[in-house]
Amino acid sequence: MIVLKFGGTSVADAEAIDRACAIVRSRQADGAVVVVSAMAGVTNTLLEIAEQAACGQLIVALQLVEGQRTRHLRAAETLLGSGDETDELCGDLSALWDEVANLAAALSVLGHLTSRSQDAIAAFGELCSAPLVVAAFRHRDVPAVELDARSIIITDDSFGRAAPKPEAIARAARDHVLPALAAGRVPVLGGFVGGTAQGVPTTLGRGGSDFTAALLGAALDAQAIEIWTDVDGMLTADPRLVPDARLIEEIRFDEASELATFGAKVLHPSTIAPAVQRGIPVYIFNSRNPAGRGTRITSSAPVRDVTAIAGKRDVTVVRVRSLRMLLAHGVLRRIFEVFERHRVSIDVVATSEVSVSVTVDDPTRLEPLLVDLAPFGDVAIERRRAIVALVGSGLGGGSRTMARALDALGDIRVHMLSLSATEINLTILVDDELLPAAMRALHGAFFGVAGPDAAASRTGRIAERSQ
Repeated sequence: MIVLKFGGTSVADAEAIDRACAIVRSRQADGAVVVVSAMAGVTNTLLEIAEQAACGQLIVALQLVEGQRTRHLRAAETLLGSGDETDELCGDLSALWDEVANLAAALSVLGHLTSRSQDAIAAFGELCSAPLVVAAFRHRDVPAVELDARSIIITDDSFGRAAPKPEAIARAARDHVLPALAAGRVPVLGGFVGGTAQGVPTTLGRGGSDFTAALLGAALDAQAIEIWTDVDGMLTADPRLVPDARLIEEIRFDEASELATFGAKVLHPSTIAPAVQRGIPVYIFNSRNPAGRGTRITSSAPVRDVTAIAGKRDVTVVRVRSLRMLLAHGVLRRIFEVFERHRVSIDVVATSEVSVSVTVDDPTRLEPLLVDLAPFGDVAIERRRAIVALVGSGLGGGSRTMARALDALGDIRVHMLSLSATEINLTILVDDELLPAAMRALHGAFFGVAGPDAAASRTGRIAERSQ
C-alpha cells in the first residue's frame, strides 16, 4: 500500500487534478491512499477571510468567500462537464462556502479571532479540495471514496499546531481506511486537518499535509509515502538562490529532516519522524513530470560530507549577557524554561561563560518573553539575520569541512557558527541580505560550480554588502 500526498499546486486546477488522477491510476494496483492539500493559495485566503472578518471588514471577507466559491465551482464544471453529477458536487461545495461565510459573520460580531476559530476556517481548504478530487477521480473511473480527516487524524487541542495522537490515529485508520482499501476503493482525505477526540476541528500547522501523509503511512505500515509537488525532488540548494542546484536522488532521513527544518520548502519538517520510526521510505516527485527520478529518502542513502545547503531568512537573534552567569548553576535551564513558557521555538544556540545567544524564526511572541528574560541580565535583539545550514551525515568527520566553508565565505561576516550535537549540521548565521551570496559561495565550494558571487566574496566585492 502506498500513501500519495498531492500538494496545493498539484491540485491547483482542473488540469492539475487530471494529472493527479493519472498518477493515482498508475499506483492503484498497489493499493493507494490519497492525501490532498487545499488548492494553491486557498489556505492563505481563508486566513485572510478570518482576519478581515474579525477586524470588522465583513464585506471584504465575504467578497473573498465568493471568489473562492466561484473558483471551486468552475473547477468542478471543467472536470465533470454538465449534468446531475456536477450539480450535486457544486451544491455540496457551495454549502461548504456558505459555512465559511457564516463563520466569517460570527467572527465579525465577536470582533476577536481565536486559534480555535482560525483552525475552524482554515480547515475548509482541504474540506473543499477532497470532494472535488474524489468526484474527478470517479468521473475518470478511479473508485475513490472521501474520508473525513477530522475523524481519523486525532490530535490534542493545541489549535494552530495540534499534536497528533499516533495510537488513536492507528485505530481510526484501521476502522476507516483499511475497509475502503479492502473494498477496492481509493480513500481520499484532506491533509493538514485533524480533530480532537471530541470532534473539534484542528490543524497540524502550515505544510501539515505532508505530516498527515506520514502519519497515515506509519499507521497503515505503508510500503512507501510519495509526496507529489511542483519540483523534481530535493535539491542541493534552493534553485531560486543557487541556479546551479542539482537534484539529490537519494538522501538520508536525518539529512532530509535537517534540511526541512532549516528552510528547504519541499518537505514539512515533521514529515520524516513517523516514517523514520517505521522505516518507511519517502519519495518526492514532480506531478508535472511524473516520469522524473525524484528523490528517495531512506536510512541507507550514501554518507556525504555535505549533501545539501539550506537557507532560512528573517531570523531573529536573542542574546542574554550577564557576569552573574559565571560559574553559576542552572542558569541555562531557567533561561530555556522562559522560552518554553512562551512557546518560542529555538533553532540555534551558542553559549559562553557569561552569555547565551539563540535564534528564533517567529518573533511574534518576543515582547513578553523579553520581559521575563530581563532579570537574567542584559538582553539584546538582532533582526534581519539569516541561517545557512550545511547538512551532511559525514560532516563531523573532521575540521576540513568547516575550514572550507569559512574560506568560501571570505569577507561575508559570520555572526554565529554552530556544529550540531549529531555533527550532521553546520549552521552559519549571516546578514539577511547576504544569504544569496553566501549560499552561492558555499555551493560552489562543495559542489564545484562557483558563481560570480563566490569569487566576489573572496575579494570583498560583494554588491549586497555595499547596500
